[in-house]
Amino acid sequence: MTTANLVEIYCIFDDFCKIFEPELKKHMIDMDGKAHRNRPCRVSDAEIMTMLVLFHTSHFRDLKTFYTGYVCQHLRQEFPNKLSYNRFVERQRKVALHLLMFLNICALGKCTGISIIDSTPIVSCHIKRMHMHKTMRGLAAMGKCTMGWFYGFKLHLVINDKGEIIQWMLTPGNTDDRDPLKNEKFMEKLFGKLFADRGYISQDLFEKLFIDDIHLVTKIKKNMKNSLMNIYDKICLRKRAVIETVNDELKNICQIEHTRHRSVDNFVTNLVSALIAYNFMPKKPQMNIEIIDKSRLIA
Repeated sequence: MTTANLVEIYCIFDDFCKIFEPELKKHMIDMDGKAHRNRPCRVSDAEIMTMLVLFHTSHFRDLKTFYTGYVCQHLRQEFPNKLSYNRFVERQRKVALHLLMFLNICALGKCTGISIIDSTPIVSCHIKRMHMHKTMRGLAAMGKCTMGWFYGFKLHLVINDKGEIIQWMLTPGNTDDRDPLKNEKFMEKLFGKLFADRGYISQDLFEKLFIDDIHLVTKIKKNMKNSLMNIYDKICLRKRAVIETVNDELKNICQIEHTRHRSVDNFVTNLVSALIAYNFMPKKPQMNIEIIDKSRLIA
């Protein structure tokens, strides 16, 4: 990420915080009725949010090395006021809500009529250590994917043909992939064609989505009768693997998955800031609709 992009992202976060924080204070409830100090911190919320997004676009594998070895040493001009790492982690928890609202309001893409859905596992710890794992106890669950059994969560993603994330949901690892499609709030932004793998096959789900102007397109299983399919849908279905590339970039570039979390708050902050960092990326894997249209004309 260049300095110009860093300043641009900071300005976006700063404008958002100027609008969001006054609205947040209006809805906050004072539980004890006592007066509290409200002294502003040396580092603003927008700066903390920018650092977290910057971390997920860098090649650092842990946040402490990134903050102490890179931000405090090489980004002194961009971030002149420094905090200790412990204080930075405390401030990271406080901006979790800011990041979540920014992702859902400002960072997500728009549905174009061609969408792809898939789920990917978010491992909390090795499956053999699940009974000793305490951080995500009561939230994570044991599930199974194409790679085998795992302990953690499932991240359900819906992307458009441009590779932008337009909807997401985090569920325990034992959740059925089709459950998010039964959630009306999850589906309210979608329309047109929705391409998925064989795990989403369901006659009842297909009929329910079709009534809501969503055409679920999947491949058939070996024990199912063959059915006719539009050549355009067939070619788009072949390009469904684009979402696998998105999942790969989220895990290997944006680092949405690691087993070093010590609190649920930091886990959520890490996940949300990684999704924001991905949507800020200038180049994303996408479907080439022009090629599809030409092949359709030839056919």
